[in-house]
Amino acid sequence: MSWLQISVEVSGDQADVATEVFADAGALSVTYQDAADEPILEPALGEHPVWSATRVVALFPDDGDASHITQCLREALDDTGIEPRIERLEDRDWSSTWRDTFHARRFGARLWVVPTDEAPVETDAVTVHLDPGLAFGTGTHTTTALCLEWLDAHPPLDREVIDYGCGSGILAIAAGKLGASRVRAVDIDPQALQATRDNAGRNGMGQKVNVMFPDALDARPVDLVIANILANPLIELAGTLAGHVSPGGHIVLTGVLAEQANDVMTAYRPWFGFREPVEREGWVLLEGVKRSEK
Repeated sequence: MSWLQISVEVSGDQADVATEVFADAGALSVTYQDAADEPILEPALGEHPVWSATRVVALFPDDGDASHITQCLREALDDTGIEPRIERLEDRDWSSTWRDTFHARRFGARLWVVPTDEAPVETDAVTVHLDPGLAFGTGTHTTTALCLEWLDAHPPLDREVIDYGCGSGILAIAAGKLGASRVRAVDIDPQALQATRDNAGRNGMGQKVNVMFPDALDARPVDLVIANILANPLIELAGTLAGHVSPGGHIVLTGVLAEQANDVMTAYRPWFGFREPVEREGWVLLEGVKRSEK
């Protein structure tokens, strides 16, 4: 079986028009892509920005009428010069295409993230078995990699840990494998919590990693809080996250662009002293130590 894919580049305010044409023509799915290398990394709450140049991509059954759809696009967009890109896609097992690019990877000296069907790479490795899924976190993003390397260099032996914004659970599981006594994995997304629960079970961490929504997190402070989110939520959560760290404990914050580092540290400085940020590819990891309460 094969599929018909039609895509067209339009200005941001025309994306909805193209989407409506594709939907009326029987599109199975419609997605938007950045057509001008214009990343939208962190919109403000309540904002839903679009790219100034957007490629709208629609997938149709193989018997879709490309000529008719093209004509409808030209009429709706009032542009007779539009030439959509038309492609035929052969069917494949899309659920396993990640295997083409996702392979075992080491973070630091001995921590590895390995696909579930692969054996550990080294006999003395600390191995987290994980496959890409719908929840964020496999180690391929710079912020996750920075966190994993920090955990490898600072194993939380016999310490209690909170992974706030756990996504796939990769950081919570790594902390557990590196000796944490207990890990509380927190997220607002039910899908992330389910992914964390499943991944923890596959890694033998089901008893050590406790999965919960934020409102179920008790007030007892812990030795280490890790939050790989984004700068604005981190700033808003400063008081809350600070309250979860015991005096002398650590907080590790990522998901922060280099130019946002000072704003994030300023929000947390009433409670923490910060070490020099670790920067990579425009992202930073911030490590703070909580001051003793007077």
